[in-house]
Amino acid sequence: MTEDTDTGADAVALLAAGASLRETLVACAGDWIALDAAARAVAWYRPDGSTIAPLLSGLDRLDESGLALALGHRDGRIRQEALSRAARYPGLLPLVVIRCADWAGPVREHARQVLRETLRTDSAVGLASLLLRIGLRERGAFGAELLGRMLRGATREQFAVLFADPDRAVRRFAYRLAVEDRLLRPAELARAAVRETDAVVQDLCATAALAALDDEGTAYEDVLPVLLSARNPRTRAAGVTGLRRAGRPERAEAFLTDGSALVRACARYVVRQHGGDPVAWYRRRFTPAGGPEPSPGAVIGLAECGDGTDAELLRPLLTHPAAGVRARAVAGLRVLERVDVREVLPLLDDPAPGVVRETVLALLPGARNLPADRLLERTGPERPRHVRVGAFRLLDAMGDLAALRAAVGLLEDPDPKLRTWAAQSAQCWHPSPDIRKQDREEVGELLDRSRHLFSDYVLRHRRREAGLSG
Repeated sequence: MTEDTDTGADAVALLAAGASLRETLVACAGDWIALDAAARAVAWYRPDGSTIAPLLSGLDRLDESGLALALGHRDGRIRQEALSRAARYPGLLPLVVIRCADWAGPVREHARQVLRETLRTDSAVGLASLLLRIGLRERGAFGAELLGRMLRGATREQFAVLFADPDRAVRRFAYRLAVEDRLLRPAELARAAVRETDAVVQDLCATAALAALDDEGTAYEDVLPVLLSARNPRTRAAGVTGLRRAGRPERAEAFLTDGSALVRACARYVVRQHGGDPVAWYRRRFTPAGGPEPSPGAVIGLAECGDGTDAELLRPLLTHPAAGVRARAVAGLRVLERVDVREVLPLLDDPAPGVVRETVLALLPGARNLPADRLLERTGPERPRHVRVGAFRLLDAMGDLAALRAAVGLLEDPDPKLRTWAAQSAQCWHPSPDIRKQDREEVGELLDRSRHLFSDYVLRHRRREAGLSG
């Protein structure tokens, strides 16, 4: 069940009909919050309109299902009285957690007292997601604080459950506690940083693992190889930085050609700190005796730390057989601000989408000076999709008549996303004040072909902007 009013109302109806909590809910935080919200609105009337709410004196006759509804009643006196009986039913503990952030002070304090008396470490582990969700509410910090105190005495097995929780907020909370209390060994933290999908936990665990490295780097074999093997660039970068503390800067050179800009930057830092020259290292890779063929990481790495003279090393790579190298050569020329349109423009026809994307980025700053007819040819349906997209992106940046021609021409493109983009471009198009008189007739024809995109009023306005009669 998801956290929304409709499903919460369905659960309330089942409970009102006598269904048990086990039959009604899937026990996740969103379910309980949805149930509580729905109980406030619809819990106390049957489908036929008759009331199912007992008087205050009748609460002692309610079973677990009835108390679940009473805990969400809009009358604070009923919620408070229901709390006195909720301790008999462990299944109601999630609703007690929610009442700990109740707006009514007496209800809130009573709920907190019940939670202190009934919550155990195992149940706190099971309710961690709900406790943290309610902790985000005004007056809700009590539950999260209590969870932290309960977990101070948790076993490694209980923490393992939290580390595997699908709620990333729970995993963050658990790992922070584990790091503060030093519950995990450095190698375990390194493995957690590699295994985790959440960036916050990755950084937390990687930083804590590196903090365990002493001046001699005796934990190197337990920690750094694990971090350096991570697929996540941030974790890998942390491992590269740790090489400096471990006194192994020579290992950082292998990461100067990493696919991640962050990892390459960290590798250059480590190399420089130990007297190396990353720029010279990159340049040697492009000499005839420099070793293996330049990799994409080496190409862009040179551009990131080199100067304009290095463009001469990158230009021959525009025709390299490897698409990754061609793409990075274009990107490198852009970084170095040495893009020659005559050399780069032919790459708009490259069979590799990545090369075309980098080419478009390199040409965008000077899009108005590109040959519009040549670009328009590349928007034809016979061209590959990535070529059509690249050409249209440049034409759209060019503006004026060229942009409108391309947009209207692509309204019947076989690709639905490109058709949508073209329609949006046509709708946003405005003629420049100095549009040539001889072009106005074509503008009128193009607007007529795309009239289905405009209201009559907007179409007349566009025509008047172009100097045409409405």
